[in-house]
Amino acid sequence: MMPFALPGHPHIHYADNQLHVEGCHLDALASQYGTPLFVYSRASMLHALAAYQRGLKGRNAQICYAMKANPSLAILQVFAQAGCGFDIVSGGELTRVLTAGGVASSIVFSGVGKTRKEMREALLAGIGCFNVESEAEIDVLNTVALETGKIAPISIRVNPDVDPQTHPYISTGLKGNKFGITHQRALATYLHAASLPGLRIVGIDCHIGSQITQVAPYLDALERVLDLVTAIESAGIPIEHLDFGGGLGIHYKDETPPGADMLWHKLLERLDARGFGQRKLLLEPGRSLVGNAGVCVTEVLFMKPGEQKNFCIVDAAMNDLPRPALYQAFHTIVPLQQDKQAGPDAAVYDIVGPVCESGDWLGRERQLTLQAGDRLAVLSAGAYCMSMSSNYNSRPRCAEILVDGNHAHLIRTRDTISDQMYGEHLL
Repeated sequence: MMPFALPGHPHIHYADNQLHVEGCHLDALASQYGTPLFVYSRASMLHALAAYQRGLKGRNAQICYAMKANPSLAILQVFAQAGCGFDIVSGGELTRVLTAGGVASSIVFSGVGKTRKEMREALLAGIGCFNVESEAEIDVLNTVALETGKIAPISIRVNPDVDPQTHPYISTGLKGNKFGITHQRALATYLHAASLPGLRIVGIDCHIGSQITQVAPYLDALERVLDLVTAIESAGIPIEHLDFGGGLGIHYKDETPPGADMLWHKLLERLDARGFGQRKLLLEPGRSLVGNAGVCVTEVLFMKPGEQKNFCIVDAAMNDLPRPALYQAFHTIVPLQQDKQAGPDAAVYDIVGPVCESGDWLGRERQLTLQAGDRLAVLSAGAYCMSMSSNYNSRPRCAEILVDGNHAHLIRTRDTISDQMYGEHLL
């Protein structure tokens, strides 16, 4: 069979009837490291990052990887070495970034529930900016900064009430969401923050959601943010940077999101037209950098035909890949052997895991030619899979592999039961 890359996954391809990530044979990796197994392509991550870099070429811009998408240390290291900053949402993420070689001054700290301890740690580390999300947080951060003897650089996250046209659980820019300061309260909040001695205003922040596949919501949010910047600066408060968050979608099934370079070409056109083209820009992509770089390899345990449905039971489960259970999310599922794709002997299966929940499914009504012992790849598993995985049912968290050309690096060892019970005590 002729080699070909999978749609939306330029570094994942079939060759000689076998699925590869870059130059590495997935079936061989599964035999060596076991399943379920997460495998990531370094080339794919850098390819995605390059689209942002092209779109922002010649501009004063900082790309901050939103590490909640995938916080594995080696992945953070890849982006740190590529010159990225980081968007964090916890003290634990701060420690991970610094451990992986990230630069503290290129970190922005987002999230609605920062603790005093986390604020103090971030101030002492010298992070670049706090994206503050409520008036109460502003007052607490001011107190912590004064106690610590530091001045906290802040950007206020504004909720522009723009519909990102995505799943409601990952929509963050509507007035019914928990995030940010309402558009109407923004100016008053900036005036209050400017009066506090422990704070220094450096920017404005806006993030409207995730898995966004259209340009229009970004343009709508941009216009509202720029209107606010004009009003804030007219009140005597300078804004050094504009932070437009992230949220650009990826190809899971049949989505056609704009390329990052094309998206930023359109946004920069609008910024230039309104006289903000030379302002410092921050952006915080996550899923669009790592989502299509990763696959989860799983092995078929049992075939279970039924009166209403046929079930294919695999060894990956909702604790490994929680997105289908959480969001009814779609992931393309393909066999590691190309000739096992839908053919004359194919049947329709629900692909389900071993966890004791009816919500433990990875894919519904997939047409495949399968038998016990076959291996499958769940695509687009680089974002919000391993980062949201758990030890539910006392199942081990997966091993992770980072592929760089023909080399495969073990970047996380599979849990043992001893790892899971560490820190627990019998009575």
